[in-house]
Amino acid sequence: MCELLSTSDRQQWLMASLRRQPLIIVLRPRESDLLGPFLQSLLCQRLDQLVDLGVQHIEIAWVDHARWSALIEAIRLRHPTLQLGVASVTSQRGLQAVIDLDLPYAMSPLLDQGLVSMAHQHQCCLVPGVMTPTEIRQAWVLGCHVVKLFPAVVLGLDYYRQISAPMGDLPFMIAAGGLSVADLDPWLSAGYDAIALGRAVLSTTDAIAELRDWLM
Repeated sequence: MCELLSTSDRQQWLMASLRRQPLIIVLRPRESDLLGPFLQSLLCQRLDQLVDLGVQHIEIAWVDHARWSALIEAIRLRHPTLQLGVASVTSQRGLQAVIDLDLPYAMSPLLDQGLVSMAHQHQCCLVPGVMTPTEIRQAWVLGCHVVKLFPAVVLGLDYYRQISAPMGDLPFMIAAGGLSVADLDPWLSAGYDAIALGRAVLSTTDAIAELRDWLM
């Protein structure tokens, strides 16, 4: 990403990209992914598989590890066209790593005003996690036009409709937490703008086949 892009520009880019393919896969590095050669890691195999399937947006969870940034650089080198984001950012240290690498965006499971302010100061796109109408409105007031509804499975498919009537216009909403490939079409039809799925999407042959069919 160009360093001259503002936070608003980056948010607009993310929304446009997710409208083309409203799916994000989130992967969490294991210790072996961080310590061994990247090309021999399970994470590399998973990434190759997802890219081959046609997945465009993948998030790597932030881990406070000395080799995390090197892992991200290795992923970028292997898959330069991948829209790579960062998940599980809950601290200034994690957000600073995202900023230093000039990654397109990061996501947090929570709404932290300090992190949002830090992201805006550095022209970084941070997508906060929200759950209640109050948090959704607060995120909007803080300048977050993209939010992550988390945990989505707890709130339910009909949550978007229930809050959209009294609240009016809502920010671009990514549903995350406990969802599967089978949930993609129902949740998108229910009004959610994009869906984030976890590593379990590659856990079975059936799930991989479902994902391949959905992407076709």
